[in-house]
Amino acid sequence: MCSGQQNIEANLADQEEMNNTMEIESSPIPQVQPKNCKRWLRISIYVFFVLSCQALSTILGRLYFENGGKSTWMGTLVQLIGFPVLFLFRFLSKTKTPKSTDISLRKFPSFITLGSVYIVTGLLVSANSYMSSVGLLYLPVSTFSLILASQLAFTAFFSYFLNSQKFTPFIVNSLFLLTISSALLVVNTDESQSTTNVSSRVKYVIGIICTIGASAGIGLLLSLVQLILRKVLKKHTVSTVMDLVAYQSLVASCVVLIGLFASGEWKTLTSEMENYKLGKAPYAITLASIAISWQVYTIGVVGLIFESSSVFSNSITAVGLPIVPVVAVIVFGDKMNTSKIFSIILAIWGFISFVYQHYLDEKKLKLSHTDHVGGPPLPVDEGRTNIQIV
Repeated sequence: MCSGQQNIEANLADQEEMNNTMEIESSPIPQVQPKNCKRWLRISIYVFFVLSCQALSTILGRLYFENGGKSTWMGTLVQLIGFPVLFLFRFLSKTKTPKSTDISLRKFPSFITLGSVYIVTGLLVSANSYMSSVGLLYLPVSTFSLILASQLAFTAFFSYFLNSQKFTPFIVNSLFLLTISSALLVVNTDESQSTTNVSSRVKYVIGIICTIGASAGIGLLLSLVQLILRKVLKKHTVSTVMDLVAYQSLVASCVVLIGLFASGEWKTLTSEMENYKLGKAPYAITLASIAISWQVYTIGVVGLIFESSSVFSNSITAVGLPIVPVVAVIVFGDKMNTSKIFSIILAIWGFISFVYQHYLDEKKLKLSHTDHVGGPPLPVDEGRTNIQIV
């Protein structure tokens, strides 16, 4: 779902952390550290945002369909339409952070380049969000969320071609485990045989295909944006990341709005609201809550990266993985059979393996830069994320 699009930053910031290490080591002036208590308070708040909104947004999305919502375009739109919240977060971050005086940081890409980046990524985001909406409509929440977890395997696969990702034993192990985890659910005979007619079985298959497609699309998006930040934008600042996420959401929202009107589903929204099982007010509240929760989740992911590290952000996301299936069992009565339990275990194992490899890479980079202290300064890319707002 949108979680993949909004997890972009968690796969981007390793190089930024490397730059922070080099700058601190090469600076003759001691860096002023913020008060630890305030920093950990912010980290705790961001962790809460990620864990709670990751589950809440998915559960509310299913709640919309469960109680009479039928518009996949509306289910897609609410994943994206809350992007103005990101501009507010960007503004608040800007007011609290001093601007850099480095002239090199003011070399922006051209308007055409930025526009092309936002349009291409926005189109991909809209496609991913629509497929995930269809998957959530036709699949149980627990099945949907576990299959969508395979996005990490797709991310590693596409990064191999776009970002020269090395297939270390831990990465290969992660790919294998996440693939098996999803495959167990795809061939899960309990759910596929529980559908009593051909129409239901077709919808189940469509849900599986769309969810896998969304997972692959998210992996491609993460790898593509990592390439864009490194080769095109060449900065890893808060403003750069937030602008990219916000503007691609704007483009995706426009695409989805066109789809909503072109498909004619907008004509049924009034009757859909009137016939919603929980009532008109809960209908509006549900959709608004989905929109807000996705954006708060994004803020949490970005906040964890720039307060701690991408590895820590990935770890928190992995911790939240089993929350959605468990909550789905409680709220919707999803069956938690042996296949799903085993799938959860394999998925968590795969996530940990992937995150541990990134931890090793980060540690290796920091050690290599420490060895250069006292020698000639290493080249540093533009952008010190925790001090620059451009």
